[in-house]
Amino acid sequence: MATVSLHRTAADEPRGLALFSAGFRPFFLLAALWSAIAVPVWLAAYVHGFAPSAMPAMIWHAHEMIYGYAVASVAGFLLTAIPNWTGRLPLRGAPLAALAALWLAGRVALLLSATLGAAAAMLIDLAFTAVLMAAIARELVAGRNFRNLPMVAALALLFAGNLLVHLQALDLAYTAALGNRLGIATLAALIALVGGRIVPSFTRNWLVRMRPDVAPPASPSRLDLACLLLVVSGLAAWVGFPDSPIASGMQIVAGTAAAIRLSRWRGLATLREPLLAILHLGYGWLAFGLALLGLNGFFGWLPPSAGMHALTVGAVGTMTLAVMTRASLGHGGRPLTAGAGTSAIYVLVTLAAVLRLAAPLTGAQVVLVTSLAGFAWTVAFGLFAVLYAPLLLRRRSDS
Repeated sequence: MATVSLHRTAADEPRGLALFSAGFRPFFLLAALWSAIAVPVWLAAYVHGFAPSAMPAMIWHAHEMIYGYAVASVAGFLLTAIPNWTGRLPLRGAPLAALAALWLAGRVALLLSATLGAAAAMLIDLAFTAVLMAAIARELVAGRNFRNLPMVAALALLFAGNLLVHLQALDLAYTAALGNRLGIATLAALIALVGGRIVPSFTRNWLVRMRPDVAPPASPSRLDLACLLLVVSGLAAWVGFPDSPIASGMQIVAGTAAAIRLSRWRGLATLREPLLAILHLGYGWLAFGLALLGLNGFFGWLPPSAGMHALTVGAVGTMTLAVMTRASLGHGGRPLTAGAGTSAIYVLVTLAAVLRLAAPLTGAQVVLVTSLAGFAWTVAFGLFAVLYAPLLLRRRSDS
């Protein structure tokens, strides 16, 4: 699978509103804004005991982080990457604006589901993933880029997981937990697959330019494929049999496999460039989260949500912000280096992950520490919106 090209120029930008000239622009901005809004809403519900929609507050929170925020960031990535994979023109203009509006309608529908009705909210919310999946499949098939059809399969799994959550909201089946696990596992598998290609590739390119004295990352091999399969197997076992000792063992193996892959990519050599080092950290959260899921399954050191939060707040939160900042800079014609503001974003999302994992260990202070974690997360994504909105809302400045 090819990586996202970062070498388009201002001449490639179409006429019209800049926000809808490429998929990453509206979806990265909307994803960040929604993440910065939804977490404070959840914290208010958590502290004061009200439900922000017809869904119970906990289920709404998980749903909106997975199928709201994370799916929007996936959409922004895919809609930007696929033109480079296929050589076809990107989705832009009115069709892109309509797709972004459909995603936004899903967020509003969930918030108003107590009035709108759970069935109507479900149809509006699921429509976005269905239309996105159809658009991605059409582009890949038209461009004869069949090797990236697993992206369509990932969207199909996200659609299925979202549907399972909504079935519980309709009182048809008790499947919200399964649906949320399926969504998290699919996002983690995408990190393993896509991250396993872009992290060593970007690292190799940077080391050649900036540190030619350092050996490059190991070339892809059968070991990488074996590790990827072990990660996917461990995630599948967690989705299907979360309380099984066999599944716990598979998760420990999966975490170890992810760590082995990461150790081959020269991450320590990238510490002087946060824009690159954060990619390694995001993949490291994947390895840690999988191992924590498995170890906790055997020993019960922490609440069951600990490993899940390592995968969500840690791996998904870190890796999506890493890709959003890098792609926005590259496609916006800016130097691929992290300034002070971008580095602060990375520190804040890391702090949010650490605090969220530590919260269950703080006893009577659990609400305070959870709130601090939520505050760090909110500021991280709010800062992204503030710093990157000017870049996302206007055309490239290079020529």
